[in-house]
Amino acid sequence: MTAATPPVPLGAAIRHEWLLDWSKLTVNHGAYGAAPKVVLDAQESWRRRMEEQPSLFMRLTLPPALRKAADSLGRFIGADGRDLVFVDNATSGCNAVLRSLDFAPGDEVLVLSHAYGAVRNTVRYLAQRHGLKIVEATISFPQPDADEIVAAVGAALSERTRIAVLDHVTSASALVMPIARLVALCRAAGVPVLVDGAHAPALVDLDVRALDADWYVGNCHKWLMAPKGCAFLWTRPEHQAAIHPLTISHGFGRGYIEEFDWTGTRDPSAFLAVEAALAFHETLGGAALRARNNALAEGGADILATALGTEIGAGSALSAAMRLVRLPVPGPASPDRALAARRQLEIRGCDAPVSAIGDGLWLRLSAQAYNEEADYEQLAAFVQAFLAEDIV
Repeated sequence: MTAATPPVPLGAAIRHEWLLDWSKLTVNHGAYGAAPKVVLDAQESWRRRMEEQPSLFMRLTLPPALRKAADSLGRFIGADGRDLVFVDNATSGCNAVLRSLDFAPGDEVLVLSHAYGAVRNTVRYLAQRHGLKIVEATISFPQPDADEIVAAVGAALSERTRIAVLDHVTSASALVMPIARLVALCRAAGVPVLVDGAHAPALVDLDVRALDADWYVGNCHKWLMAPKGCAFLWTRPEHQAAIHPLTISHGFGRGYIEEFDWTGTRDPSAFLAVEAALAFHETLGGAALRARNNALAEGGADILATALGTEIGAGSALSAAMRLVRLPVPGPASPDRALAARRQLEIRGCDAPVSAIGDGLWLRLSAQAYNEEADYEQLAAFVQAFLAEDIV
């Protein structure tokens, strides 16, 4: 067995590990992930412990359990647990950072043209509230080039840039940014960097400490397959005193960890079950699983593009286990047409995002441990069927 070979049979052979409805075609893991049964069982175990003695659990069990979970997650992402706090999702983490900063009228916030819509809206809110200017670094598509991306971000920086908000993996276009080069570029210009790594943990190899950004947020419910509502915010030590959670509670003024670890009564079981998710990911191969999923997504995109006589959105250097394939639909691209195409897939028992990017409609497919080549052949058949009906 080579280092790149997962240690257990994958694809259909492992589908019993999930609660997914296998009468439907699941090729959209990148949207919300899918927690396996063993992780959900761990979450339920924590819930039972909490309900046995809620007050004692919240006061005595939860604080060290959260820190233990943070330490375990930190080892996986290349970070110290003491610099890592849990948040409900990556958007919440981005909000916590952006809404903690001091801005002045005329300050600029740099975002990518492929930035996630919810985070872009956060920047819009701040721009309206503080008189900021949003500066967009335009990323070409399809077939973007890493050097061109770096040049575009460099050209968008100025002496007024207060912060750069950079996606590690873009959502709609599934591009793996040359994030280390982008962070280094911004830091050399004296610009703080917030990395929106919503998709990155367990999709790509991640070493947050080595990346050297100022803040990094990531979801654990997607590719790491933790329960929904499990994400993290990593903050460089020198910035931690200035960063506060969205809900100010009893920990205010007591430091970064105390403020984030307790924001009021909530169900912390998703955070605590992250250790079970980490163990499951390693059981499936860890780095070998990530490499296998990447290769499967590349092959799946080839199957779909060949069947449709069309193109793939990006090469392997800027891709991982999500890929985009252009739909051969004539005429202008629009969000309404993209939604109509997605609806046709739903009717046939499949959910996959379709986005209008530039002049094309692009379908995003994902590859996770439970997928296999036949899934993408079935996806191609579904797409060909509705295209033949000329509905979109």
